[in-house]
Amino acid sequence: MNKITLGTNGKLVVPDQPTIPFIIGDGNGKEIIPAMMEVIDTAVRKIYGTKRQIKWKEALAGENAFKQTGSYLPKETIEKLQHYLVSIKGPLVAPIQQSNASLNIALYQALQLYACIRPVRWYQGVLAPVLAPEKINMTIFRENTEDVYCGVEWHGQSDESKKVAIFLKEELGVQKIDLLKNTSIGIKAISQEATNRVVRAACHYALESKLPSVTIVHNANMLDATEGDFRRWAHKLIDEEFADAIASKKLIVKDKQIDSFAQNVLICPEDYSVIVTTNQNGDFISNQLAGMVGGNSIVPKANINFETGHAIFEGVKGTVPELVGKNIADPCSLILSGVMLLEYIGWDEAASLIKRSIEKCFEDSLAVYDLARFMPRGKARSTFEFTHDIIERINI
Repeated sequence: MNKITLGTNGKLVVPDQPTIPFIIGDGNGKEIIPAMMEVIDTAVRKIYGTKRQIKWKEALAGENAFKQTGSYLPKETIEKLQHYLVSIKGPLVAPIQQSNASLNIALYQALQLYACIRPVRWYQGVLAPVLAPEKINMTIFRENTEDVYCGVEWHGQSDESKKVAIFLKEELGVQKIDLLKNTSIGIKAISQEATNRVVRAACHYALESKLPSVTIVHNANMLDATEGDFRRWAHKLIDEEFADAIASKKLIVKDKQIDSFAQNVLICPEDYSVIVTTNQNGDFISNQLAGMVGGNSIVPKANINFETGHAIFEGVKGTVPELVGKNIADPCSLILSGVMLLEYIGWDEAASLIKRSIEKCFEDSLAVYDLARFMPRGKARSTFEFTHDIIERINI
């Protein structure tokens, strides 16, 4: 049987030849998905020989899916991702034309992938804009299903926004702003359940990885009912479920307002290891930290539900339509996300081999143009060339 399953102990049961769905997606997905698959397959073959192999299985989403099925996110795709548990995807166009939510959000919500995980570290050979990028080694746990990104919003002057404005004014007595003017309205929703599960996941990760601290990042000073409750619920859960770890000093819990945190990671990044935060804050933090180590090219991303085992791995960079067909799209973030996939299913040896091979490329000043231009003596490589630079170092 080639299906990854979740065991009764909460751990993945991974066969030697697991079926893993992939979504090519839109834009440069046609170039970077094959690059990722070739690198992963080469490393798996190098480490495990014929014993292990990933059986890739395509699933449709995005414009390509719409052309073939009339749906941007076919029901069959959701069912396939649910069935096989672990998958990887290329970039998708932002809007679902029939609704307010993006395709990515629709996927996260369908599988309840509540933890968006982005490890950020610096690679030798990459030119970074901060003085000591080697001090940056953090993993962000971003709540992935709620906040302002849940897709509940209405355009100004729409019938829906007017109805919401009237309700807020007449039923709830909101007088701080005249919502009956041409005002767009969105909902910032944060629940205790969603807060608890992402905070729990961040703490377990810190303990299992033997990392010293978890920092709760929030904007409670300005938004007491939403960000404030996130902060209060986070501390309550940690106090109740991780008291022994705190007492033994295996886990240190820190608390930072978002603006203070944004400054502190520039001054003393070594003070932070695991970050847990709300959806919007996590978006900002992830991109700031990525910029500090050299950009999104070297930052991977995982979306995981640790309770069901479902996970979707994806690169950080978008569809970049202007690069399509030019053989210059950067596959590195997606390849590193494939590394996270290998780690998630327990194939750590192959994952480590890919990371070492990528770092050797950077040490040799080899990268696709958008990263090579920031390297001393950088040599800009095409998508195909950079993919095979990595493979050459895997096979050494």
